[in-house]
Amino acid sequence: MPTAIWCILIAALLPVLSAFPAKLSKEFDNANPRDPDYWRHGFRARAQAAQANGFEVFPFFAIAVLVAMSQGGDPQWIDRLAVLFVMLRVIYVFCYWTDRATPRSLAWAVAFLTSIALFTSSLWS
Repeated sequence: MPTAIWCILIAALLPVLSAFPAKLSKEFDNANPRDPDYWRHGFRARAQAAQANGFEVFPFFAIAVLVAMSQGGDPQWIDRLAVLFVMLRVIYVFCYWTDRATPRSLAWAVAFLTSIALFTSSLWS
């Protein structure tokens, strides 16, 4: 199975993993996991925002990989770009957790451009 397909799985899991550390607190109420007060401030709010953004960017990335593979893009470039996307998303989540807005935005932008490169890869391979 191509690495890029595995990257789709990883990218699908990243949003859930983004919020997981915030759920480890003793104050987390699993009977009411969407309590807006719990997610309102600090690390918890940033973890939830990272999760939401992960769900937002996932469909474009997954479709971009599938388009690249189905339209004759170079498999090595597709794999490299998919791995780059996942690495940038891990950096993005870390920057969100640690409240580093500028590097977070840079990681988001480059990951977005990576998805565009994947989608259009058959045009330049």
